[in-house]
Amino acid sequence: MKALVIAATSTMRSVLRRILSMRGFEVDAQSEARRAIDPIQNSDAIDLVLIEWIVNEKDSVDVVTRLRLGAGRNAVIVLLADIEPAARELQGALIAGADDYLVKPFTSRQLDEKLARAGFGREFESCSDRTGHPCR
Repeated sequence: MKALVIAATSTMRSVLRRILSMRGFEVDAQSEARRAIDPIQNSDAIDLVLIEWIVNEKDSVDVVTRLRLGAGRNAVIVLLADIEPAARELQGALIAGADDYLVKPFTSRQLDEKLARAGFGREFESCSDRTGHPCR
């Protein structure tokens, strides 16, 4: 399984890379969405895209639309939002092609639940202890 992480900070990219790698994903991480879109079209199929959603930025919907087109209909796109997105912004992102969203800060357990809901395997739901730390 292949995953693409698009996050502005190296810390977020590193954490998500580690979490997803522990769950069997081959992970590519990028700092800018626009730079990540073109390589998607020329690469093997992407199964999962985790992208930091920039609330109140019109370009975010365009980026999700382009990611959906580049990654294909089978890829799962999950937004990572710093704050709870407004209903209008969330609706725009979902219409553009996002499948789900997580509000930061989130635990690995919450990410596991989103992955399981997206069909990546029910085993992710039990791969965290009660504090949200990933199983080893």
